[in-house]
Amino acid sequence: MMDFAQLGWEAGTVGELDHRLLKAPHVKLRAATPGPSGDVVYSVDLRINEPNSVFLSSTEMHSFEHFLLWGFQKYMPKNFISVGLMGCQTGFYLILFNEGRMQAVHDVYEKILNDVLAASEVPYANIAQCGNYKNHSLELAQALARRVLEAKSNWRQVI
Repeated sequence: MMDFAQLGWEAGTVGELDHRLLKAPHVKLRAATPGPSGDVVYSVDLRINEPNSVFLSSTEMHSFEHFLLWGFQKYMPKNFISVGLMGCQTGFYLILFNEGRMQAVHDVYEKILNDVLAASEVPYANIAQCGNYKNHSLELAQALARRVLEAKSNWRQVI
């Protein structure tokens, strides 16, 4: 049994929760899956909006996803596996290898959001690296980053 509290997560918020109770934005451990050799794959929710209330547009999700890809690869190159969109358009799934400490995830997320605010272009937003390179907006990504940063004190309040 994994000790989620030792990693900094509130054990009662790990796993699938009733979406009617979720607050946002928050950062929540969704799952920790150990492998046979002791390695662990962590799945983290980067929830932006409360479920079933306000939805992210395709353009802001797309650009924000590019920043998350760029940033987690930059700051956690040995741990980052992937980031994916929540189909409900309220956030992102972050997948990490052997890094499940809440504070480490929060610190890198904050760095990435600050990088978004200082950016002059969306990473990988070109025809060679993106399948829909015209569907980006630096301004929307920066507005989203600003909003999530302003609510940083609430990232631990999942329900």
